[in-house]
Amino acid sequence: MIVRFFHRMASPMHFYRIAGLFVPWLGVLSAALLLAGLYGGLVLAPTDYQQGESYRIIFIHVPAAWMSLFIYVVMAAGGLISLVWRIKLAEVIAISSAPIGASFTFLALVTGSLWGKPMWGTWWVWDARLTSELILLFLYLGVIALYGAIEDKRVAARAVAILALVGVVNIPIIHYSVEWWNTLHQPATITKFDKPSIHLSMLVPLLLMALAFKLYYATVVLMRARCEVLERERNSRWVQSLVEPAAR
Repeated sequence: MIVRFFHRMASPMHFYRIAGLFVPWLGVLSAALLLAGLYGGLVLAPTDYQQGESYRIIFIHVPAAWMSLFIYVVMAAGGLISLVWRIKLAEVIAISSAPIGASFTFLALVTGSLWGKPMWGTWWVWDARLTSELILLFLYLGVIALYGAIEDKRVAARAVAILALVGVVNIPIIHYSVEWWNTLHQPATITKFDKPSIHLSMLVPLLLMALAFKLYYATVVLMRARCEVLERERNSRWVQSLVEPAAR
């Protein structure tokens, strides 16, 4: 049954229909978790004894940074699947993810700068973590620009897949940069193997925000993918059957 489900999802027509059913539910759940996470982080969580109120930006910065890495891995995985198995929807998911990933990366850099000013006394330093995150933003923008520059979208998708796979080497560099080099960026406090160095009252809203961001990504990527599928399949019979009733 699972194999049959994924086989059906590989069909653009079935993907368009099923994704349309998921989008509103994912959107509502994402908004609910976002409100709960913001309320917990900005109102309920106590003031940090070292950083004061300025630490609250982590409730946006940290989940955005996590998403910047997660989405690029999804994009690279989609590129690999499209190159090996020639599945069109993998191409669609990969290219649809790029603008969302770029937005989260930009948000992580901006919020990091806002936090860095009171903590480090400067908006920006050429720190290993910050620099590698900036490179990630350029990789996302490169993928978007490359896809837009090539007219044949199947050829463009293959070029994007190769670029995404080459750039995926930057992901472990970002993740382990605070361990490999002496950096100003603080080390891991949540993903440590023993226990997180963060109080539960701060950890819960942070995880709620992370889940809200993931569901937001799922919502938007499905919406973008549906539009991309319609563009690619515009001459197919099933798309024409959708357009004809609307034109009457």
